Amino acid sequence: MSEDKSVVKPVEAPALTPLNIKSKLAPAPKAAPKYAVKVKNAKGHDVVLGDPTATRALIALMDTHAVNGGAACHWGGPSAFAEIIAAIHGFLFSVQDRPWHEVYNFINDAGHAENGIYALRANYGFDGLTFESLKGFRSIESKLTGHGESHLNPEEVLFSNGPLGSSLPQAQGIAIADKVRGNDRVTLCVVSDGASMEGEAKESFAAIPGLAAKGRVNPFVLVISDNDTKLSGRITKDSFSMAGTFAAMTKLGWNVIDVPNGNNLQEVYLALEKGIDLAKANPKFPVCIHAKTVKGYGVKSTVESSSGGHGFPLSSGEKIIDFVNEIYGGAASVPKEFADWARALRADWEKKDAAKKAKAAAAPVAAPSIKKDKVQTGLAKGAVRAAQAGYPVYSISCDVQGSTGISLFQKSFPDRFLEVGIAESNMISIGAGFSKAGYIPIVDAFGQFGVTKGNLPLTMSALSQAPVIAIFSHVGFQDAADGASHQATTYFSALSSIPHTIVVACSCSDEADSLMYQAIERLADARKHGKDGESVVFFVGRENYPVHLVENATYTWGKAQVLSEGKDVTIVASGPMVAKAIDAGNKLKAAGIKATVISNPFVNRVDIETIGAAVKNCSGRLITIEDHQVICGMGAQVSHALSRAGISHQVISLGINGEFGQSAYLADQLYQRQGMSAEKIIESAHKLLGK
Repeated sequence: MSEDKSVVKPVEAPALTPLNIKSKLAPAPKAAPKYAVKVKNAKGHDVVLGDPTATRALIALMDTHAVNGGAACHWGGPSAFAEIIAAIHGFLFSVQDRPWHEVYNFINDAGHAENGIYALRANYGFDGLTFESLKGFRSIESKLTGHGESHLNPEEVLFSNGPLGSSLPQAQGIAIADKVRGNDRVTLCVVSDGASMEGEAKESFAAIPGLAAKGRVNPFVLVISDNDTKLSGRITKDSFSMAGTFAAMTKLGWNVIDVPNGNNLQEVYLALEKGIDLAKANPKFPVCIHAKTVKGYGVKSTVESSSGGHGFPLSSGEKIIDFVNEIYGGAASVPKEFADWARALRADWEKKDAAKKAKAAAAPVAAPSIKKDKVQTGLAKGAVRAAQAGYPVYSISCDVQGSTGISLFQKSFPDRFLEVGIAESNMISIGAGFSKAGYIPIVDAFGQFGVTKGNLPLTMSALSQAPVIAIFSHVGFQDAADGASHQATTYFSALSSIPHTIVVACSCSDEADSLMYQAIERLADARKHGKDGESVVFFVGRENYPVHLVENATYTWGKAQVLSEGKDVTIVASGPMVAKAIDAGNKLKAAGIKATVISNPFVNRVDIETIGAAVKNCSGRLITIEDHQVICGMGAQVSHALSRAGISHQVISLGINGEFGQSAYLADQLYQRQGMSAEKIIESAHKLLGK
């Protein structure tokens, strides 16, 4: 590689004219918000804004509907952002002479606060939203997804969000493009302190003022909500202080405006007004509004919680009346329609609770229920067993260890883990360093972020002979409620071709326990004998499954597991789809069709001996099913391996067919929509058999 010193003569071409892409964003509402408050602008005039207290009450009410449906929700983040979002929308919707989106770009990087935007906009009636609309939040029927998704809701979302730090660079891009195009438009982008830990955000923190100083960026206003809190706890306590990062913004070239109380609407509005004016007056000097907020603001228990009530703390409508009353500082101040709404949710809970108790009292003694657990629990147990056996296991996390399950290991060995904050790429690279130093590092993240932000670090760890073990959870449609931005659907294809990296999809907790222990044991043995070893990436879901799918199962490294045998059709499944394959196999058997059902955890190390023999025995009839895109997925890899082995087969692959997902209360709702079900397996078997 060297400097390009070639000389190219400039080429004549027509004037650069961008495509005329019509904005799909909805127009500004014509009326003031139903629940409004007034602040003063810099000139002392009254400005009407949406009431942040009403926003918080609406968040709580809509979240209760979602949790009743089975979905997790956010509370702490949107409650912290309520004043910021109210002030911003005051500017967006004050535009009189043209569409608001021709004057402002508004980008929300904090996807976990999107429901607060839905609530505020329903208060305005924006895009036809009503309070009734909010009741569908996170359901499969609603476009009000867990995080903002422009592919489903282009009337309200300019850039999709969810992965922290990913929307800020896109905001940067449109501000630069506006400059190229000559648009008279200000870009407003809000981010959280947690997002500021991500590498993408840090790159933008430097690039925006750097390029602006060269006249390449339109007016840009960045608003940071800083409450020193992330999903699992306080940032400074758990990882490290971000104070230095924010103090450096001035040095990077930002015009910083500090807002000591980011939950004071008057302070926030004036700071935003000043920031917009300064950015417009001198686009070479972008503005950063650093607002100190309180996560979980409005409810004492969530304010005091270490996570700031990141997740909505109520699991039903039992306590929603008291929750809303506290938001308003007492029942007397709660608007009647909110009070009635809360009472209706409470009454619904009472009715369901009474029915549940009556059913329990009338029912005969039930047979022992099947024990269920999250699959990731098994991975943590395997790691604990390995540490007890003397293996040098060390856990490195990036905020979500409670969700990935590895917190069990960290609590068991509190001196054997490191929390690096919200930084997946950095986490994996740190793991590579630990590997070189003789440890067996386990890194963990949500699958979507581990796969995308961690792809290059995983490649480099393998290339550096520094293998790591990864736990990537909430993959596929298992992360139903959070929506498409969180649903990793390309995880097999993204990592399967990295050399010296084994991709494993576990189907139950017992299997995960066994394979994690074996992965650690194998890696330690390889390193002891002077070999490089291989990285292992475990992919698991979110929902609970039986701790084992067959009695007395054994889990042999590198082998597929035959769960039932037949000569009519072979069904190969991985991860959460194994249970559906077993169900389909049983139903086919009852119909006189004998299927061989195989669990295939080793996705990119196809056990051709086992699967090939089964396919031959079934005259080449094969069905694969996975919670993944069909293209380059587990089924594609199985079929390719069979073809390379010269085994003739006819395959029907069930999975996701080239589309993004969306929010739903439960994964099964998305599986049904995509044809990933026992019924579809049965239908496919009949098709292969010509029935």
